[in-house]
Amino acid sequence: MAYFSELPNILYQSPLGHKTGSGDYIVVKNLFRNVKLLNYLESNSHIFNKYIIKDGERPDTLAKKVYNNSEYDYVVILSARITNIRDQWPLDNRNLYEYAKEKYGIEKLNEAKMIAGRKVYETVEVQDNKGRVIIPKGISIDEGFKIDGPDRRYNGGNWVAIRPNGRVSITGTTIGGNASALLNTVAISLSNHQYEVNENDKKRNISILKPSYLQIFLDDFRRIMRYDRNSQYINPKLMRTENTRLVE
Repeated sequence: MAYFSELPNILYQSPLGHKTGSGDYIVVKNLFRNVKLLNYLESNSHIFNKYIIKDGERPDTLAKKVYNNSEYDYVVILSARITNIRDQWPLDNRNLYEYAKEKYGIEKLNEAKMIAGRKVYETVEVQDNKGRVIIPKGISIDEGFKIDGPDRRYNGGNWVAIRPNGRVSITGTTIGGNASALLNTVAISLSNHQYEVNENDKKRNISILKPSYLQIFLDDFRRIMRYDRNSQYINPKLMRTENTRLVE
């Protein structure tokens, strides 16, 4: 990653066995020097675009697509506020399947997902008779989930659940409350594999810095990476660590 070329260096007292004295130093990257985006910028639509990571996309391929330079992969990562690429970047479909197979075993991939001994369900989208969303799609719930129905909220009428096999009309004072009621109305059950697919898909929605702000970002990034003058200062990209010798 070009990110590491931007990091400043430190002169570190050599731990090598063949060093000639305690004054021998080696040059290493200062991995403790880092930056993060200001919190108040996170929701600024003038600076960031919303983006859905496609299957198989990596930070470098996305940087090439957005900034025409794959070496700006660290800009993608920082603007998405990712601190652990291994856990926070979505897996491609093939690697996700292999991950799920290793986690559950191939024979249990299609078994119902259980958390704390209870099956996991996911809501389907539910709309009222004016097309307004009452329950959004994709919320993980357990079998105890229930809400007031249209008879209680609107003194009658009906809602529509948009299920995988079609639209289902919903009436009544209470919706849900047990597995059977959920599966007939506002929810579907999740297999182990589908649960992992859903969790992986949540990682696909990121914010990405607009290309028009790239140079401002790079200028600020490089300014922050420069050292201020102090007793260990050598130049803006190099400083010496504390001398740990006790005697000469």
